[in-house]
Amino acid sequence: MQKKLTITVDADVYDGLHAVIGRRKISRFLSDLARPHVVGKDLRAGYAAMAADETREREASEWAEGLIADVADEPRRHG
Repeated sequence: MQKKLTITVDADVYDGLHAVIGRRKISRFLSDLARPHVVGKDLRAGYAAMAADETREREASEWAEGLIADVADEPRRHG
């Protein structure tokens, strides 16, 4: 779920965000930047626990490798 937030920044920061990040990408950029500082460590611990599950990681890797192989084997279409 997303929430709307109005913030105030210096004009040079505003101009830099538009120039470097892009008009429609600023909200995502700021959210990603703030997330590690404000989201509880429970989420981080959950990701660490999932990564520590060797069976799950092996199955995920096999699935991804299989998907890559399937795509690589597809005939190429020439426009």
